Amino acid sequence: MTESGLGAVVDLLRASPLDMGGDPRAMRLVFDEMIASHPVPEDVRTTAERLGGVPALAVTAGDAEPSGTVLYFHGGGYALGSAAASVNLAADIARRSRTTVHTVEYRLAPENPFPAAVDDALAAYRGLLERGVPAETITVSGESAGGGLALALLVALKESELPQPAAAVVLSPWADLTQSGRSHRTKAAVDPALTRRALTVRADDYLAGADPRSPLASPLFADLRGLPPLLVQAGTYEVLLDDALRLAAKAADDDVAVTLRTFPGAPHVFQGFAAVVAEGARALDDVAAFLRTHLDGR
Repeated sequence: MTESGLGAVVDLLRASPLDMGGDPRAMRLVFDEMIASHPVPEDVRTTAERLGGVPALAVTAGDAEPSGTVLYFHGGGYALGSAAASVNLAADIARRSRTTVHTVEYRLAPENPFPAAVDDALAAYRGLLERGVPAETITVSGESAGGGLALALLVALKESELPQPAAAVVLSPWADLTQSGRSHRTKAAVDPALTRRALTVRADDYLAGADPRSPLASPLFADLRGLPPLLVQAGTYEVLLDDALRLAAKAADDDVAVTLRTFPGAPHVFQGFAAVVAEGARALDDVAAFLRTHLDGR
């Protein structure tokens, strides 16, 4: 599709009953109902598992034999979403990149505030290593809050002196829980999914009084030196655009190999609509090519 395809997605998101700043228990039901309306393709296979004691789903798709691993973190403002709800997007990545994607059921706020999600991410990564999966065959990815969590995991790995994965991919990452990005103002009128108010509510629930500038909560403020090659994607119709732009600049300043790609007119996590929007499909093709480059180049 062309611009009209993205426009239809923007309209769909504007009409959605999901309120990212609403009561998390009620919004979890709305979120799950929305996801359930999109059936999982027949070539997708999921297996329940535990990684380092943390629940997860191993996802494969297509006919190709998987080669390489993606540790994936779903979005939802650290309060919504689930591993099961992320299967379609995880499967798209698995199919295109010929990998097994392990999507993690990390604990959610407000019941389990920071740093519970980071602890779970680190435990899941350790779980892969304990299975004998070499770090150089692992990549890390996530969307929205899950993108922020993927970045926090990389920082936590550095602090724990554990081996870094081969590469990382973050889609529309929420990397700054202070909401200090300029795009919270400049993109407020065009973002159909997120508002600064909603993100502030979710950040307060997640942080529960912790410093929003903590590197493990807001990786934008972390020392990123020593992190693996990074691919950052974002749409230009989202209030988190500046999180992506500033993250890429910070990574480059910290001598991280970083690739940034923005998609004009695309809303938050538009990759989830890859089945009907050409920009989403192209974005995921870029994700797959990036992952394969770093997995095959080891």
